Amino acid sequence: MDMDKTTRLLYLQAMGVETWKLKPQLATKNVVEKNLLTDDKPSKILTIEENWKELAQDIRVCQKCELYKTRKKTVFGSGNFNADWLFIGEASGENEDLQGLPFVGNAGLLLTEMMRALGLKRENVFITNLLKCRPPDNQDPKVNEITACYDYLKRQQALINPKIIIAVGKVAAQKLLKSTAPIKELRGVVHKIDNIPLVVIYHPAYLLRFLGKKRIAWQDLQLALKTYQLLQEE
Repeated sequence: MDMDKTTRLLYLQAMGVETWKLKPQLATKNVVEKNLLTDDKPSKILTIEENWKELAQDIRVCQKCELYKTRKKTVFGSGNFNADWLFIGEASGENEDLQGLPFVGNAGLLLTEMMRALGLKRENVFITNLLKCRPPDNQDPKVNEITACYDYLKRQQALINPKIIIAVGKVAAQKLLKSTAPIKELRGVVHKIDNIPLVVIYHPAYLLRFLGKKRIAWQDLQLALKTYQLLQEE
C-alpha cells in the first residue's frame, strides 16, 4: 500500500528529514549456486532457487513451537533474494499475520519511508523477522519460540549473503547480538555478525509512539548508509 505525497512528507518530517530525493538504484550481486547445509537435514547441493523453495516450504508447514496453532499465515519475508541490505524485525503483527507479509501496517509504512529516505526501495532489500509466526496478542517473542525459528533466519541470511544487516528494534538487536543490553547502548555502533556489519535502529512502531527519538533514528540510518558506502569503496 503506497502513501500519498502529503503523508509521506509528514513521516519524513517526523524522522527529521527536511528534504530528500531518491538515490540511484543499488546494484545487485550475481546469483551463484550455493551448498546450503542445515543441522537437521543431510547435505545436498541445490541451486539458489531450489534452496529458497525448500526453505519456504519448511516454514509454511513448520510446527516447531506452539505458535503454529494460532497463526493464520506464516510470514516468510519479502523483497530481493539477492539483496545487499537485510532488515530483521522481531515478529509479525495482526496485519502481517493476515497477509503473510512483514511490516505492512503503519509501522511498515514508516519503515518504507525510512528506506526511501536512504534511496532504498522495499523490492530491492529483503525484510524478515526472527519469528515467522505471530505471537498471540502481539506478545513479546518467547525464548523457545525464537530458538525454534532461528535456523530459518540463518538459512535466509546464508542464501542472501547481505553486505549489511539492519536489526529493527530491541528484541531483534538483542537476539542477533546475543546481548541483554538496552537498545540505547546497542545503537550508534557498527557491530558484526558472521563478519557482516550490523546496525541497530529503533523499531518504527516505537518511533510512532515516541517522536522524540526521530532524529536519533535518522542518525542511525545515516550510519548504516555510510557503512554500506564504505563497503562499496573497498
